[in-house]
Amino acid sequence: MDRALAPVTCQTGDVLLADHPALDLVGTVAERTTTRVEHLTTPAALADWLVAAGVLDTAPAASAADLEAALGLREALYAVLRATTEGEPLPPDALAVVHAAAAGPAVGLTLDVDGGLHREGDVTAALTAVARAALELVGGPERQLLRWCADAACTHPFLDRSRGGRRRWCGMAGCGDRAKARAYRARRRGITDGPERS
Repeated sequence: MDRALAPVTCQTGDVLLADHPALDLVGTVAERTTTRVEHLTTPAALADWLVAAGVLDTAPAASAADLEAALGLREALYAVLRATTEGEPLPPDALAVVHAAAAGPAVGLTLDVDGGLHREGDVTAALTAVARAALELVGGPERQLLRWCADAACTHPFLDRSRGGRRRWCGMAGCGDRAKARAYRARRRGITDGPERS
């Protein structure tokens, strides 16, 4: 699945940064603690996101109820992931939402004659796949790799698989570039505002 199909960074519009469906679903709200930019505004946007995120191969028919379920799962995942990274007990109400979603029907998997894998299903099955992926992440060894973007306004989670575990930004094309630009401007100000030379 070509993830470039949906250019929908936290602040630049690309919500497919984490390469993990649960983390990318959480990232469909940018700047959640400040201006709150919502990317899943319609059922069609949800259907397109499910394809772009690689959960399904074909956009399913999506309803307003499907969108409400997806947004509810997203907020529950955010709460569970925050608690995980902060070393706190997982919130029971949020965990119940994730468990309920994970108990749904599975995405249908088929192989074509060339060995190509196809993922088909409705929105409920797709959200089940996202919730199960979240449970496996939080309950597995990759939980230790879970991070939040270091940009103060960004609330996009990611898995830090970098050498030495030093990744700070959800994506270099957005938050990372802005941080580098701010650091450059600060260094330039330091040069121009520094002591006069004789």
